[in-house]
Amino acid sequence: MKSIQLFNVAPKIPNELIFLEKLSYSMWWSWQPSAIDLFARIDPALWRESGNNARRLLNMIPQERLEELTRNKEYLRQLKRVKAEFENKVIISSENKDEKVIAYFSMEYGIHESINLYSGGLGILSGDHLKATSDLKLPIVGVGLLYNQGYFKQFFDHNGWQMERYPENEINNMPLKRALDKEHNEVFVTVKLLDREVIASVWKLEVGNVELYLLDTELPENPPEFTEITSRLYGGDRKMRLEQELLLGIGGYKALIQLGYEPAVCHMNEGHAAFLSLARIPHIMEKYNIDTETALEIVWRTNVFTTHTPVPAGNEAFDIKLLKPYLDALQGDTKLDTERVINWGLPPNDSNNKEMSMTVLGFRMSNYNNGVSKLHGEVSREMWQHIWPGRVLEEIPISHITNGVHIATWLARRKRVLYDRYMEYGWLESLNKKRLRESVENIPNEELWMAHEMCRHTLVKHSRDNFRKQAGNSIYPQAHLRDTKLLDPNILTIGFARRFATYKRGALLLLNPERLEALLTNPDHPIQLIFAGKAHPADDEGKKIIQQLIQFSRKPEIWGKIVFLEGYNSSLAQDLVQGADIWLNTPRRPMEASGTSGMKAAANGVINCSILDGWWAEAYTPERGWAIATNENYDNPEDGDEYESNALFNLLENEIIPCFYERAEGTFPFRWINKMKESIIMALDTFSSLRMVNEYNEKFYQPAKESFDELFADNAAKAKELVEQKKRLVGNFDKVYIAAPKVEGDLNNAHVGDIFNVTAKAFINGLNPQEIDVQVYYGPVDSRNNVHNGNTAIMEIAEDLGGGNYIYKCKFKCETTGRFGLTCRITPLGVAWKSSKPGFICWSE
Repeated sequence: MKSIQLFNVAPKIPNELIFLEKLSYSMWWSWQPSAIDLFARIDPALWRESGNNARRLLNMIPQERLEELTRNKEYLRQLKRVKAEFENKVIISSENKDEKVIAYFSMEYGIHESINLYSGGLGILSGDHLKATSDLKLPIVGVGLLYNQGYFKQFFDHNGWQMERYPENEINNMPLKRALDKEHNEVFVTVKLLDREVIASVWKLEVGNVELYLLDTELPENPPEFTEITSRLYGGDRKMRLEQELLLGIGGYKALIQLGYEPAVCHMNEGHAAFLSLARIPHIMEKYNIDTETALEIVWRTNVFTTHTPVPAGNEAFDIKLLKPYLDALQGDTKLDTERVINWGLPPNDSNNKEMSMTVLGFRMSNYNNGVSKLHGEVSREMWQHIWPGRVLEEIPISHITNGVHIATWLARRKRVLYDRYMEYGWLESLNKKRLRESVENIPNEELWMAHEMCRHTLVKHSRDNFRKQAGNSIYPQAHLRDTKLLDPNILTIGFARRFATYKRGALLLLNPERLEALLTNPDHPIQLIFAGKAHPADDEGKKIIQQLIQFSRKPEIWGKIVFLEGYNSSLAQDLVQGADIWLNTPRRPMEASGTSGMKAAANGVINCSILDGWWAEAYTPERGWAIATNENYDNPEDGDEYESNALFNLLENEIIPCFYERAEGTFPFRWINKMKESIIMALDTFSSLRMVNEYNEKFYQPAKESFDELFADNAAKAKELVEQKKRLVGNFDKVYIAAPKVEGDLNNAHVGDIFNVTAKAFINGLNPQEIDVQVYYGPVDSRNNVHNGNTAIMEIAEDLGGGNYIYKCKFKCETTGRFGLTCRITPLGVAWKSSKPGFICWSE
């Protein structure tokens, strides 16, 4: 049949319940237990069938049930309470939006399992970032893409091999509204892709006080190949990926401008969004009538870049032959020379490189750069040191802000009730360290243990339900699927759930199968293992690890004691981090940038057992968990795997299992419970997304926003001044020279407290002495006589020799014992050029 018009018919929400409609469009409900209950109480079975999707539920509910609820006084009272809280926390704060926002760009967002716009940890982190921002009421907007099919749904074939399917996202069942400009017109943006323009519509998703804008190319105006751009997250070939990232960065920024925002700060969450500067520079040029160099100075000084990848091969890069035609086509819009843009994404002095790195582009276009854990910050400074030639490692401008998790999202309902009962009012938002410890220690051991045991029972029940749904794929014999012996809710349960990449070593326990079987079948102190996670569709090695675990779990001797759950998503992750006893993490150090699943587990009192990598390297103490011993001295990684597998079994056999089953003081494992409480204190205090976002705000957002205002003041006078100074630095710094320092006295016979006079001759060419620092740089040396963790002492002019030549001097005091090195250097004065590329630094020869 032709000319069929499709339409949806939804129930008519009675006036008494009309707030449910508004609430269903704000994802604030997803981390508020009272709001979740409001939807679940309408029809518990239908709520489960809807996938805990408030929009879908309201489209499914029978009209008669809604009419019944209008006569339910208790339900109406609850609705009134939730409405009052919503209007207090969301509505009021959203009425006074600041146009000078912080714009947060990410390729994926994990807000809730009903919104399939995420693949894993990066997306979940982005979602938690926006939720914490909402709680803190910061002026942030999110930007991303609306994927028609999102990320894949996972299932296994009869051999245990991961398969993928891509169901369509049903927009009518998603909390999306068309984004409108100030004149209430729908917003569309265009981005030039080669010889054509792609058109994208813009949708708005409300995450409490934060508006997340999502671009969608599935429009009839677009040719089929353009509608595919927002089809799948991380789908398609390299051309598709490039077009997605151009749309995210350039199209996303254009969308904000059309919506009436003036982003004062742009935060790129990974290199996927690094193209945004190609839209931000020409916008600033046109709006403020300034030149390219001044706009560039403003842009890089007010951008934030977060890297998440601690291995070079994992960082996004595009073949220059593929990229260049796209940049050529965009020149009319960006006002930027293609070769210059490409060079921004290349390492210094590496013009022969065949790929442009999005990570390098992100660093080059940002003044504020960070890794996502303390260790990752160290790894990133070493990995990217070459971008800042001449800089010592400790001064590479990549700091760290350790990831955090949104506690309200990941905390089990039973445990939240318990925390509310015994902890101070407002514990979820803020609590100082002393009161936090007192509050957690105030929770009765027995009640905490019983709440956790109930969570473990829930995990086992949901795991059994999940497992039996796999029957259609015939992974296991039908008799096994009906077996009630599948998992035991009363024994030590170890959880392992994450992306299955080879470096995460999901099958590390299988290197010692006999020891593993012995632990699983121990009649007195048994354990069980629950695995979940996805491998990337193109990662066959990751899929093999999943297959190994599934095939091992089929052995009759251990049947029902190891399961691999299908269809990993955020809902399944919640069950696992809330109900496991041990959270296992086995990455090959230092390849885990941060990891956040262990933080979620710790907030629930689940104890971590992990390699000292990512966040656990800075979080671990013996009071709150276990560290798996590592040995990084093996040339063959497989030998290291064997060593660490044995170390893990030693921990399980000698420490973890005995501690769990220890009941010396009665029916409760009090030593274990003490570790649970220490884990809870740690997570709530140090690893919440509220702490993380506050840290971004204090270290990056507020300084960058202040810079934005300062740089634009007086017709961008400060920015223009910096441009002129940069020209002077570029024109003169390669000719600057400083001789080796001369020290009065015998440095080879130095003692603590000795003071030495240091002088050095410097030539500063056409620079003014007032715009440079001449420094003594000194500190302890390594076996190669390289200074590490050095200190500086400012030198002053002792004599003007004329012609740009000066003698500089200072006093140097020996503070501690050890072997030290000393040299001199010249840098620009102050911090204005601390993050600049090139690095403007001259060392004595």
